[in-house]
Amino acid sequence: MRMQQTLMGVGGLALSLMASSVMAQTLTQAEIDQLGTSLTPIGAEKAGNASGTIPEWTGGLPTDAGQALGDNFYEDPFASQQPEFVITAQNYQQYKDNLTPGQIAMFERYPETFKMPVYKTERTVGYPQSVYDQVKRTAGQAKLVNGGDGISDFSHGTFAFPIPKSGAEVIWNHNTRYRLNVHRWYMQAMPQTNGSFTLIKLEEEVGYPQLMPDVDESTMPNTLLFFKQRVNAPARLAGNVLLVHDSLDQLKEPRMAWVYNAGQRRVRRAPQVAYDGPGTASDGMRTSDNFAMYNGAPDRYNWKLVGKKEVYIPYNSGKLTQRGTEYGDVLQAGHINPDYTRFELHRVWEVQGNVKDGQRHIYAQRNFFMDEDSWMIALADHYDGRGTLWRVGEGHIGFNYANKIPGYSIETLYDLLAGRYIALGMYTEEVSGPDFDFEPNYNQFTPAALRASGIR
Repeated sequence: MRMQQTLMGVGGLALSLMASSVMAQTLTQAEIDQLGTSLTPIGAEKAGNASGTIPEWTGGLPTDAGQALGDNFYEDPFASQQPEFVITAQNYQQYKDNLTPGQIAMFERYPETFKMPVYKTERTVGYPQSVYDQVKRTAGQAKLVNGGDGISDFSHGTFAFPIPKSGAEVIWNHNTRYRLNVHRWYMQAMPQTNGSFTLIKLEEEVGYPQLMPDVDESTMPNTLLFFKQRVNAPARLAGNVLLVHDSLDQLKEPRMAWVYNAGQRRVRRAPQVAYDGPGTASDGMRTSDNFAMYNGAPDRYNWKLVGKKEVYIPYNSGKLTQRGTEYGDVLQAGHINPDYTRFELHRVWEVQGNVKDGQRHIYAQRNFFMDEDSWMIALADHYDGRGTLWRVGEGHIGFNYANKIPGYSIETLYDLLAGRYIALGMYTEEVSGPDFDFEPNYNQFTPAALRASGIR
């Protein structure tokens, strides 16, 4: 099927393929040969650290690491483990070398309740062999365009820069991370300062051209993904639907988005679904590009590679994905319940983004801390125009071993100034966990299909 190239996205990748200002990555063959030897097949350090607190990567969890529990829920293989220690406001100073400014700010903002239970580090993430083969084959081919606003010579692949040399390349690894078609049901909540909240029930379908049977990916080299998000509750919002077509070159072909308003029964273009436009039903607590910790075109920022460090990041929080966990037990005033979290020491890449001269964004500076084993952003610090640390993001990385794909067990964004936060992505009380056997067709992602999707 031949289709028009369009759009850019909500869940991820914006590749700007501009014809000018191409920046070659210049990987040597010797560097590429490190993939799968001294480096993991996607570019992490294979060895553990000198102290032994980070183990060697040995391939990640096997597909039979736990039992399937039905409805796309899976057993937590680490359920019996206990924390090795707990970081609190009273002792965080002794661990500050492995904490981010945002984490330290959370201890100071909520000294009585915020804590980080730290467990043994488990390097759980691993990918199908086909991903490793592709990364090795394409390593060194992708090139930054227009100073990092986009990339060229890379289409429908994963992990564009497995051996990054700049901050922009690390950002593109997050945006080109391995993903699958998925149909999922999850909740979003924005607790008040007293802890009260209303659940926003969301349903999401995502399709990737190379994984859709009725799409010839070769005819759409600039298309990243198709994304549809429907609000199922509360009643006042139910039936509203968002549709996004994500392109690889967002500057050349900006993200295209439409919304169906159930009250008006009308489909409208939605150019605000990008950058710092408000996130769906978020009460102003997140921007569009806060979704999935960061998504969309990176062109409004200059990205600096700060370096690599060891940080306690949210990882393998199995309690957050176990059926039976109640949202009301997780959501509380100020921040989610720490008893349901798990932190581990991992190596991360830190990248700092500063708004370019002549551009605007409500976040004047963003610091991302990206897990080396998945290239997913685990922590994010957001600063306002005065240089004040404003919002602290946590992406609790979980690994679906049955489908060999990492994801976020929950995403949180804490507003230090307002004393509120947003939490999204939990599904423990939904009809199913994320369904990766989903086989969408192109007709599900057309503006014409929105009205039918939104009927209540």
